[in-house]
Amino acid sequence: MKLKLLSGLLAALYVAAPAFAFDTFVVKDIRVEGIQRTEAGTVFTYLPVKVGDRFSEGQAKESIRALFATGFFDDVRIEVENDVLVVVVDERPAVAQIDFSGVKEFDKEALKKGLKDVGLGESRIFDRAVLERAEQELKRQYLTRGKYAATVQTTVTPLERNRVAVRFDVEEGDVAKIRQIKIVGASLFEEEDLVDLFEQTTPGWLTWYTKSDQYSKQKLSGDLETLRSFYLNQGYLDFSIDSTQVSITPDKKDIYITIAITEGAKYSVSAVTLTGDLILPDEVYKDIVTVKAGDVFSREALTNTNKAITDRLGNEGYAFANVNAAPEVDREKHEVAFTIFVDPGKRVYVRRINVEGNDRTRDEVARREMRQMEGAWYDGEKINKSKVRLDRLGFFEEVAVQTPAVPGTTDQVDVNFKVRERQTGNLSLGVGFSSSDSVVLSAAVAQQNLFGSGNALNLQLNTSASTRTYSLSYTNPYYTVDGISRGFDVYHRTYDADTLDLARYKTASTGLGLRYGFPIAEDDRINVGLTVDRTEVTTFDDSPVQYKEFVTAFGNEATSLLGSISWSRDGRDSLIYPRKGMYQRAFMEVAIPPAELRYVKASYQHQYWLPIGQDSAFMLNGEVGWAVGYGGKPLPFFKNFYAGGIGSVRGFKQSSLGPRILNTDGDLDSVGGNRRLIANAEYYFPLPGTGRDRSFRLSAFVDVGNVWGQDEKLEFTELRYSAGLGFSWSSPIGPLKLSVGFPLKKEEDDKIQRFQFQLGSVF
Repeated sequence: MKLKLLSGLLAALYVAAPAFAFDTFVVKDIRVEGIQRTEAGTVFTYLPVKVGDRFSEGQAKESIRALFATGFFDDVRIEVENDVLVVVVDERPAVAQIDFSGVKEFDKEALKKGLKDVGLGESRIFDRAVLERAEQELKRQYLTRGKYAATVQTTVTPLERNRVAVRFDVEEGDVAKIRQIKIVGASLFEEEDLVDLFEQTTPGWLTWYTKSDQYSKQKLSGDLETLRSFYLNQGYLDFSIDSTQVSITPDKKDIYITIAITEGAKYSVSAVTLTGDLILPDEVYKDIVTVKAGDVFSREALTNTNKAITDRLGNEGYAFANVNAAPEVDREKHEVAFTIFVDPGKRVYVRRINVEGNDRTRDEVARREMRQMEGAWYDGEKINKSKVRLDRLGFFEEVAVQTPAVPGTTDQVDVNFKVRERQTGNLSLGVGFSSSDSVVLSAAVAQQNLFGSGNALNLQLNTSASTRTYSLSYTNPYYTVDGISRGFDVYHRTYDADTLDLARYKTASTGLGLRYGFPIAEDDRINVGLTVDRTEVTTFDDSPVQYKEFVTAFGNEATSLLGSISWSRDGRDSLIYPRKGMYQRAFMEVAIPPAELRYVKASYQHQYWLPIGQDSAFMLNGEVGWAVGYGGKPLPFFKNFYAGGIGSVRGFKQSSLGPRILNTDGDLDSVGGNRRLIANAEYYFPLPGTGRDRSFRLSAFVDVGNVWGQDEKLEFTELRYSAGLGFSWSSPIGPLKLSVGFPLKKEEDDKIQRFQFQLGSVF
């Protein structure tokens, strides 16, 4: 006898009474029918009834609800046949495969991963509602790329064993471009200047690379805030954005943005008063409060003042200082007065410093960069310096700092550094070009964080028309706990001067060096080194007489013991795109007895960066070099200084300035000198059309310099001058530098090279 007890549909609707009443019974067996793909064991796992249990109407309802809750079935029925419980199911199909057609904008595997996040994935149960969400998500992804005309159609194909294949047919269409940005209501400033503040822009000659002409709602919000900040920083306290309208043409290819604004009146600051618990000396507040009575109101200046007070209190241990400025606005006089309330809170100290996320890097590698100590008073400046030092290691993509209060205390905090590690090993093959060396090939194997120890190992090969270098170096930045570094270098270099149109000779140098570095201040470091170098010199029949005489006197092979010492101080805000700060470096190399060669070679560089506006900068650079032989021995000619070309005086051919001699062909070859003087003044500004992309920069420069021989008098009247325009780009294949230089002062025999370029690092 078979009795139908309850259908899944009725149970799902929570019907109070079963379809057929029955007496409870003891389950002798359980059988599952209707499954094609799902294992019977899966049904038994979710079924709240086992063989031997007494089965009732309530358990029937509970069983059906439990099986429905799995999402595996469209319908569930429970039947009884001679005390055997029969579970009859109607399976939902499973997704066997997901395919895409017409997709070019996205990686298909990445799309599958994204669709899985909304519930549609291979091996998952197929659901029409989920498919619709996936389709909408795919359309949304195209909208974020500016492809508003993209269409998505889905096809579901049944397969054997109750499975389906899902196919997305996509027509991507063209990217919608911003054709116009209009600001209505702007009278105090030129509309063009205001639009230039925006990250988004209309199509330009370089927007194919920057993508800044593609509309983004998030970017527009940022641009509106930039516009608001600009007006508030100019004193327009009542400035408001009244409306923003974004319209798209019917073909969904062009976007028009209209922004309506009210500029309002310009306000000045009538008074600034500090109140609250002013625990710092009065002169400290005078130095850090930059908002003064009589100044034009600037939100940026007010924000910087509040931050400066908060940071200064943080340096004294007041981690939770609260500084707020309350305005009093006089709209008739267009003046605003500020009362700055200062609440330092309670002074706290650091209980524990934690580093999280350093799975490969050893804990002590991060901890030795800490400037904040455990058990000491909280110092915001030292914590920020610790973060900067962790960033400078180059081991982490991101470093975040949190200072939570210790539960149950009022005077303790923990400092948590959360890092996200990056790959520090690098295998690179590169090709570079320069107007002096033609093709430059390079290969390198480097590991900057060897086995998580913080030590660096580098193997390099660089070859060009004039130079070939093989080198192996190892550096332990913390040979001692107080930051003294130690490193080893092994190298082999060959150099052919003839390829640069210099006086003809060749050198081949092999060396082994040991070096130490000593930190003497936060940004200052002294490095010393000792190198054993063996150099083989080759001269030719047409080589200069002094070169041949040197080889005759000292032989074509010379072993030297080279000692070096250098000092550097780097206060620039960026190593790649500096805009402010100062850089200094002094270096000296000495050939030490009992070496066969005896000479001293020294140089000094001083560089200063001054920010101008938001994106531009002015750079001044000066370099001097001096070398001389001692102990009755001359300076080796292959240690001479050279000038001319990118890196010194542009507009003149590479290494062409300074003393020259007549070769056998009747041409003048440069031989270099023992004294060098270089000065550069350069104004850097963004490339028009690139927005705020700092990887492109134009510059206008003036270069000055020359080289003097040992027997020549250093005359400033012999300096060469040039001016021109430069272009630099941090391209994906290496740094690119171009310059067009025009000599302002030159001599008749000078070699001019107005256009010069360099792609990739040249060694």
